[in-house]
Amino acid sequence: MTISLYIPLTKKAPKHHLLMKKNNSSALEPTNRSLQVRRFRLSFLYAVPIGVLGGLIGLGGAEFRLPVLAGTLGYSIRQAVPLNLAVSLITIAASLAIRGSTLSLGQMIPLLPAIFSLIAGAVITAFFGAAIAGRLSNEQLERIILVLLVVIGIALIVEGFLPQQIPAFLPPGLSWRIPAGILFGLAIGLVSSLLGVAGGEAIIPTLVFAFGADIKTAGTASLLVSLPTVLVGVMKYASRGAFVDRTALGNTIAPMGVGSVIGAIIGGMLVGIVPAAVLKVTLGVILNISAFRVFHKANFSNEKPES
Repeated sequence: MTISLYIPLTKKAPKHHLLMKKNNSSALEPTNRSLQVRRFRLSFLYAVPIGVLGGLIGLGGAEFRLPVLAGTLGYSIRQAVPLNLAVSLITIAASLAIRGSTLSLGQMIPLLPAIFSLIAGAVITAFFGAAIAGRLSNEQLERIILVLLVVIGIALIVEGFLPQQIPAFLPPGLSWRIPAGILFGLAIGLVSSLLGVAGGEAIIPTLVFAFGADIKTAGTASLLVSLPTVLVGVMKYASRGAFVDRTALGNTIAPMGVGSVIGAIIGGMLVGIVPAAVLKVTLGVILNISAFRVFHKANFSNEKPES
């Protein structure tokens, strides 16, 4: 008599293993949910005062958002930069819409060669900046970001002691201004893509000191330069999969973008209450401290030998 035995190729997991797996996944769900709620709440709460301070000195505040994203909210630096860039895009679009009603094209016409040359240089490095960041190690990227934030902080402090209007140091001829604008734009686009910022802290002084623009016109022109620069950066980071995690769009980008816009509006209404020079010096010191706390500490932790 022949007895045939059927041996299944796959073994069914014991019931207690399945129960353990189910319990572990269900235990993680509240943790993840609480993390998302925490990020949503903190993104908005931090964005509003940053937006107020940025609005008081005519900036978007992205330089101050990056340490929050990489420190308080717990994102890795590779996540924080594109998220910051996406929030910058929201704030730029909102600022342009708000300023649209008071925008004087007559004041912008003399600056058009400078604006277009800055855009031409900035979009090139904004496109390649994401790829450059992708080739750097986390430690190298954090060091570069630390250096750039410290430089911006020092620039804010120095700018606080400079006059608001000085003669342009570039000659008025287009043969000087267009090549210089492209070179300045290349540096601005690279900083924008590596930090996830609109670049106003670099663009406004460039327009004021190099091209002789008044501070108010330079602020509006800065938005026109920043919009295509940041848009190209966001698109490049998106093509590299930076926004695959859709939860970050709802719990970080949206509340931080809304909070930044609200803060910028409040800051714009409060302009003149505190001297801009005092604010710039104070914010420059704060930026340096926060940059060292977040990124220097991260580098120290990465370099610390394992025991």
